[in-house]
Amino acid sequence: MSLDSSDFPAPAGSAWPVSFVARGWRSSALTRVASLALFAAVAVWIVLAFRDYGISNDEPVQHTYGQLLIAWYASGFTDDRAFHYINLYLYGGLFDLIAAGLEPYVPLPLYEWRHLLSAGFGFAGLIGAWRLARLLGGEKAGIAAALLLAFTGMYGGAMFTHTKDVPFAAAMVWSLYFIAACAVQLPAPPRWRSVLGLGVSIGCAFGLRVGGVFAVLYLLLTLGAAMLLLRDIRLPLRVLSRLVAAGLVALAVMAASWPWSMLPPTNLFKAMGAFNNFAFDLTTLFNGKAVPIDQIPPTYMSEYLLIKLPEVTLLGLAAALAMALVALVRLVREHRASRTAFVHPRRILGYLPLLFAVAVPVVFTLLDDPPLYNGIRHFLFVLPPVTILAVLGLQAAWRALWRRSRVVGGGFAAAALALFLVNAGGFLRLHPYEYVGYNQLVGGTAGAWGRFEGDYWSTSLREAALALRQGLERDGRSGRHYKVSVCAEDVQASTYLGPNFDMVEEWDDADFLLTSRNIGCDAAPGLPYATVSRMGVPLASVMDMRMHRAPVEVPLPPGSDGLDLNAPAVSLKDAGPLVAKAKP
Repeated sequence: MSLDSSDFPAPAGSAWPVSFVARGWRSSALTRVASLALFAAVAVWIVLAFRDYGISNDEPVQHTYGQLLIAWYASGFTDDRAFHYINLYLYGGLFDLIAAGLEPYVPLPLYEWRHLLSAGFGFAGLIGAWRLARLLGGEKAGIAAALLLAFTGMYGGAMFTHTKDVPFAAAMVWSLYFIAACAVQLPAPPRWRSVLGLGVSIGCAFGLRVGGVFAVLYLLLTLGAAMLLLRDIRLPLRVLSRLVAAGLVALAVMAASWPWSMLPPTNLFKAMGAFNNFAFDLTTLFNGKAVPIDQIPPTYMSEYLLIKLPEVTLLGLAAALAMALVALVRLVREHRASRTAFVHPRRILGYLPLLFAVAVPVVFTLLDDPPLYNGIRHFLFVLPPVTILAVLGLQAAWRALWRRSRVVGGGFAAAALALFLVNAGGFLRLHPYEYVGYNQLVGGTAGAWGRFEGDYWSTSLREAALALRQGLERDGRSGRHYKVSVCAEDVQASTYLGPNFDMVEEWDDADFLLTSRNIGCDAAPGLPYATVSRMGVPLASVMDMRMHRAPVEVPLPPGSDGLDLNAPAVSLKDAGPLVAKAKP
């Protein structure tokens, strides 16, 4: 099912190559093959790339949380340590339950398994974006949306390491799809398949983060808009039984993956209140300043969204806004001339959930000004609907321009394709740190360096640790034991260093210091040993602390055992092998 049914016939009198291309463009079979090929390519990329990504800061505690939830089930609901573990009980445990539950049966190292699983959730999110864009703009729009989202650094690059944010975004885009699928069936009650999908997807969203309440809000807003557009005040009563069924399914999924939220049910509201006023002693980098997270401006999220989106997505959003204004003017004129309805309500209802999913989170952050950090990480679920809206804008603008002039329409398509290829090139050059990328509004990733958040997960420490280990092996010094300190979680480096490295807390006790070049870890002492960088931006460093502690050897002339180091300089022309040792 698709709300979009228009496509272009071959121009009359066109030559056979043009006609052949036009027939291929209109072929639903070839379009479906392209969809399958795209997802096959993404699946292959995931399998080939998941081992390249380092461990993020929160993964150790998140996995422990999953193990504690399993312990609660295994104990017959008596071992409630999961309900008091740090502040993780405020989050759903869907991902961590799966990761911890299947870990004994998966022949992979723990964190590689978690990254593969997280990428699997991200893959499901790409399919959800494809389904929603296909519903609203046809299958070609679905292909474009999935492709563009896959090459968006904060999604396609983050889906291996953002093991809470990307699964939540995937659940939210599926919730959005089922809301739209239900909306286009109104005023008739939605089919049970859509109702079941709605309940499962919203339940999974709550099972990951209390932010699933946004999906409920989108649903309620869409239902209210349907009442107005269809002029049917009894509409909620007709769909009430279906919504109750979806709600019960959602509660069951949420209770299974986040039991604390239902013990008692009022805990759900405690979690909402906690995150709305969530603050602790942490600073975030914003416009070149380290700002406490409870003092960030209301525009924090919207500004980060603007500078993190690929340029082709920004072009699509601008095109969507322009085409919406043109369509509104045209509809108003037609309405005044014929006194007919603007447009069929079914088409409007299909698009409303998407518009709510883009606008509501942005407006919420502007009005509520919640404490935020790590850029758009906590609102990463906005990326799929934003990308879909951008694709629909590009599609509408191309069609409008093509109808007026094939040259102009073709030029617009070529410009959009060129932008996409530039963005894709930057994405690949940053691998496996695609999520640190910025667009040219701030001078690209290099221009954002020192002004905005970089590798806040410190995943580059994997490459830094491997550089240290391999460097010492090349020097023939791999048999010795070394002390290593890390400006992050020890496991982020120790996992890759091997048995000849001992982790120490104090930097001054270490032979080597591994540090990410993010806020708080960017002024480390010692001599540079190795640097991890992409596109001219240093992401992590290995500092050699041995020279920082070692005595400095200064050659002295013979017979100068009692040399006064403060005496006037003497000639060292006949200096022998004796040295004096002085601390720097």
